[in-house]
Amino acid sequence: MDQSQLLHDPNFPLFKTPRKTPSSPAVTTTATNKPPSTAANPTSNGERIEDHPDETATDTDADAETFGDLGLAEWAVKTCRELGMRRPRGVQRRCIPRVLEGRHVLGVDETGSGKTAAFALPILHRLAEHPFGVFALVVTPTRELAFQLAEQFRALGSAVHLRITVVVGGMDMLRQAKELAARPHLVIATPGRIHALLRNNPDIPPVFSRTKFLVLDEADRVLDVGFQEELRFIFQCLPENRQNLFFSATTTSNLQKLRGRYQDKMYVYEAYEGFKTVETLKQQAIFIPKKVKDVYLMHILDKMEDMGIRSAIVFISTCRDCHRLSLMLEVLDQEAAALYSFKSQAQRLEALHQFKSGKVSILLATDVASRGLDIRTVDLVINYDVPRFPRDYIHRVGRTARAGRGGLALSLVTQNDVDLIHEIEALIEKQLEMIEYKENDALSLMKKVFSAKNVAEMKMIDDGFEEKAKERKKQKLKMLEEKGLLTKRSKKRKRNKEFAEEGKEQKKEVLTARNVAEMKMMDEGGIEEKAEEGGKQKLRTEKGLSKKKKSKERRQESAEEGKKQRKEEVEPLADIATPKKRSKKRQ
Repeated sequence: MDQSQLLHDPNFPLFKTPRKTPSSPAVTTTATNKPPSTAANPTSNGERIEDHPDETATDTDADAETFGDLGLAEWAVKTCRELGMRRPRGVQRRCIPRVLEGRHVLGVDETGSGKTAAFALPILHRLAEHPFGVFALVVTPTRELAFQLAEQFRALGSAVHLRITVVVGGMDMLRQAKELAARPHLVIATPGRIHALLRNNPDIPPVFSRTKFLVLDEADRVLDVGFQEELRFIFQCLPENRQNLFFSATTTSNLQKLRGRYQDKMYVYEAYEGFKTVETLKQQAIFIPKKVKDVYLMHILDKMEDMGIRSAIVFISTCRDCHRLSLMLEVLDQEAAALYSFKSQAQRLEALHQFKSGKVSILLATDVASRGLDIRTVDLVINYDVPRFPRDYIHRVGRTARAGRGGLALSLVTQNDVDLIHEIEALIEKQLEMIEYKENDALSLMKKVFSAKNVAEMKMIDDGFEEKAKERKKQKLKMLEEKGLLTKRSKKRKRNKEFAEEGKEQKKEVLTARNVAEMKMMDEGGIEEKAEEGGKQKLRTEKGLSKKKKSKERRQESAEEGKKQRKEEVEPLADIATPKKRSKKRQ
């Protein structure tokens, strides 16, 4: 990101949506350290699979031209054709046959590669053969993704009269418990809510006693430390002979551990190793001062229509800034939907519906929208805040350029984000294209944007947003503490904060007592004059003491100098004085 790398682009951001037919993207990989019990088989197109050591890798699945060639039922093939899915993609060609064989499967492929169909189609195929509930449990990290998965399952399973229940937070638990008791074919849930229902309602665990499939979608996130307690309990409520399917766009150490746990029983498909963004995605960054970030954002949003961009997602790190920007755009008459965790589930679904339906072309969102959401019209992703964790960048920008389509990802980089950008570039092994903007054009909106920003902040104060945020933070910290996930540093910071608050309270009490005492003294009359006279007398006394001290020090210095001089005068005469005394004795 040196200055020499900056490109001046007067038509910023230079963007045209490539019109490409969906196809399986080329994948490149490098060697990995594999468990000794597995064998890595490179395929002709650069993909890598890990299979049973006794099996010989063939290209039969890779050459499959239709979904029928993968062993799916005719009704499933017909449904795919009606949905415009003509040919299976890489992850589907490799994983669907293995799922139908009854194997555990780990599939890692880029965003928008068709991973949902890779596990949904074989599950629906088996369900049609032996329909009962609950046949499969799908666990996903976010509420919005859970509802999207339900829509995709309904579309793919329209021929089998599929019954689905979505179990997520923010909804009525009693109603969800009744729906689970009715034993739907498929349950799609977030870890926290399904864990709460299983633990608190003894009638729910038996519902899952015959479950055949457990799917962890966005497995890298679901297997994160924050969900370990919930997953451990969920796994205990499921039969041991279930089939486990794990799918993700990025691989992590937890996913690597799964290989060692299942060893020969698991089929592992990796379209690439490490972390990767799709080739059809154009990735740019613009370096701007932090104070005018809102101004540049507004200027870019104003240019969307001129650039031929149908819709855009703006990712923001905090709920506070997401709420502030939504209010600011409202003042500026720019229609936008906002999606963040402070909103109720009904409000979140409504915001997502407005964006998907095209009612609004801008979605302001935190990272709750960074995973799995598949919205075809998203041509632009803006990182208003550069993500703290480079892996989150891959998931954010993966909301565009999906299924072979083109897209643009633009990051607003301030002086505080340079190191983060370097980490992202190192992770994806690509350099972001640094561009410049015509400063005068962008800053012409400064007065208008700053005024709207002030209005938005005043509205936040009137709405009591800060108080709500503090209360929510307390609840979150309490939850983390109950799970034992608070680090020692966090606990120490909390204790220091408590000590500081106690100190403030004590200081306040002392000041209050002092004020009361002063008020009593004032009531006695003439106290101010006495205090003033006393103060003057004290000052005179202090001055007098200071003068006496200085004069005493000067006298001491003079006495020491006199002693020194006398000593110097006596020493040379010592030898003469002694004989005189001796001669006197002789006389």
